[in-house]
Amino acid sequence: MATDVTVPTLGESITEATLGQWLKQPGDAVKADEPVASLETDKVAVEVPSPVAGTMGEQLVKEGDTVAVGALIARIEAGGDAAAAASGQAPAPAPPSSTPVNPDGPGENVEVRDEEGEGSALTLSPSVRRLVLELGVDPSRIRGTGKDGRLTKDDVLAARDQKAAEPVSAPPSSPPPPSPAAAPSGARREERVRMTRLRQTVARRLKEAQNTAAMLTTFNDVDMTAVMEARNRYKDLFEKKHQIRLGFMSFFVKAAVLAAKDVPAVNAYIEGDEIVYHDYVDVSVAVSAPNGLVVPVIRDADTLSFAEIEKTIADFGKRAKAGSLTMADMTGGTFTISNGGVFGSLISTPIINPPQSAVLGMHRIEERPVVRDGQIVVRPMMYLALSYDHRLVDGREAVTFLVRMKEAIEDPTRLLIDL
Repeated sequence: MATDVTVPTLGESITEATLGQWLKQPGDAVKADEPVASLETDKVAVEVPSPVAGTMGEQLVKEGDTVAVGALIARIEAGGDAAAAASGQAPAPAPPSSTPVNPDGPGENVEVRDEEGEGSALTLSPSVRRLVLELGVDPSRIRGTGKDGRLTKDDVLAARDQKAAEPVSAPPSSPPPPSPAAAPSGARREERVRMTRLRQTVARRLKEAQNTAAMLTTFNDVDMTAVMEARNRYKDLFEKKHQIRLGFMSFFVKAAVLAAKDVPAVNAYIEGDEIVYHDYVDVSVAVSAPNGLVVPVIRDADTLSFAEIEKTIADFGKRAKAGSLTMADMTGGTFTISNGGVFGSLISTPIINPPQSAVLGMHRIEERPVVRDGQIVVRPMMYLALSYDHRLVDGREAVTFLVRMKEAIEDPTRLLIDL
């Protein structure tokens, strides 16, 4: 009896996904709730769990195919020993019998012949027999390591590997195969790789933002001296108390929240012919993941402490690398911060994340000569870029927002007294 594996619910408004990878192959033992496939949605990768323990059966779709929510994609075959092994339980002992029983499952006699043509019968379990047929190996030439010398799947796989490692000699009567022509040096090659669903979605949304919003970018620079001194002074105590490192991002999140209070349009968005303002700030933080850039959301950033912000960002980074971010992590967001400085970017013009109206771009810290009190001094400077929808945010408001951030970063005490 087989159990169907279907595409689970993927989140609000998401009706389909791409089957990115099969995590189990036909014949593999599967535990209940163990992932058997990975789906790529518009934002994250989602694993499809097995509903029961058993053996991976027929796969009804291929990697790269588009599947709808609720669609049947595979079947899990029920099997006594396979299910027991998948669930971590030992199979029940069989009663004594004069006929040898293969511990991998019900045996099946297979007749094989040696080089002299003498026939003999081997007892192979269904899984071993299937593997023998798939790999095209001769079971009579394999020494079994199972009970009573019977073959196991590991024996068949080891024989396959040994066969692949042996040099293949051509028959004496056949001429040696011609050596392949060496590719000319400097030969130009092309490779076509299908875009992942995440990359397709990123491309589509960024182009929609350019086509819809009246985007403009305003720049300013900020002296990082005060923040760097504060971080160096308190980082050890901070980590000892909160078990998390004190980074620069929490300063910029707090500064953006402070500036958004003075310029609420940056934290709003246009819906139809209305402007939607928020009395909270949900900050989307751009995080690099193996499949592309994702933007999980720091909820209610205006109410969080420095430690809570740092812990949230660190958790997002770990889960992005592991591919375990959920749709709920990505949903919403009223303002975005993107830190290209971690990759060495000096200056850029970030694109807003619809339907938001603004995005802040951080960049690398670079020592530059600046004038302070009539003297040329060297200071650690960073360029800030604010890209915004000019339909909603005026130039004066954009400049005011960046000035408020500059004041807060250059004098972090403002962050504590809400000034």
